[in-house]
Amino acid sequence: MKSKSQYAVLLFYKFVNIPDAEQFTQEHLEYCKSLGVKGRILIADEGINGTLSGTVEQTEQYMQNLRQNPLFADIVFKIDEENEHVFKKMFVRYKKELVTFRVDKELDPNVKSGEHLAPKQFYEYLQREDVIVLDGRTGYEFDLGHFRNAIRPEVDSFKEFPQWIRDNMSEYKDRPILTYCTGGIRCELLSGYMLEEGFQEVYQLDGGIVTYGKDEEVQGRLFDGKCYVFDERISVPINHTDEDIVVGQCHHCGKPADRFINCALDSCHLQHIVCDECEELNHSYCSDACEATATKAAV
Repeated sequence: MKSKSQYAVLLFYKFVNIPDAEQFTQEHLEYCKSLGVKGRILIADEGINGTLSGTVEQTEQYMQNLRQNPLFADIVFKIDEENEHVFKKMFVRYKKELVTFRVDKELDPNVKSGEHLAPKQFYEYLQREDVIVLDGRTGYEFDLGHFRNAIRPEVDSFKEFPQWIRDNMSEYKDRPILTYCTGGIRCELLSGYMLEEGFQEVYQLDGGIVTYGKDEEVQGRLFDGKCYVFDERISVPINHTDEDIVVGQCHHCGKPADRFINCALDSCHLQHIVCDECEELNHSYCSDACEATATKAAV
């Protein structure tokens, strides 16, 4: 019998106007520290975006308390079971934007964004021949895992998307566009932006990849590889069928691999996909130059 997990990981966001958001940020940080949870929460005038871990009791208390605030009464939490914390510290920070996008249009997902598709609907749309599937994440996230036939965005940060879309997606303005990201928040903005740019039919995966992987009927079908997450786990499995394949490639040898590590050189710390053999052979360094630098410093 599977033992019951002692910890949980929460992923959540909500676009809502928060009065005195900077003061709320300080109060929320103190509250999280007193509760004992760990993670990263961003707060802006436009809402909240966070992921945190704690014991089952702590995370249940967090969800209950946050929902008692009328601003967040209907906030949706994605929940993963774990056996330990997946964060080392607790950060709550105020930002001008929940997700750094920096466009010259005022985007409000509560007013305009792509139509939300539940996992089963999204799965059905994926099988249509007329749809364009756009990954709303960065290229390195795509490389670890993605939906079959999705377009890989050549971007290293979300703020690069507007220009990339103008340069690469204009020919698809009359086609149905499916967008997806890890938990859903990036596609709230991305899909809204695309509608503002004249795309006629834009959809987004409700709850993101993590919700898709938990759907009991779909079971993550048509997602290949693993999903990159921004905590100590680095990646989580999504496709729970025998159709899953490894799409990542080892940074050193190019063989199939699905595990990210950080370069062992602290001043580099490049996150790269690596197979077990190459990790051992290269002593967890991303390059000979990094290993040489570390060796020289140790002498």
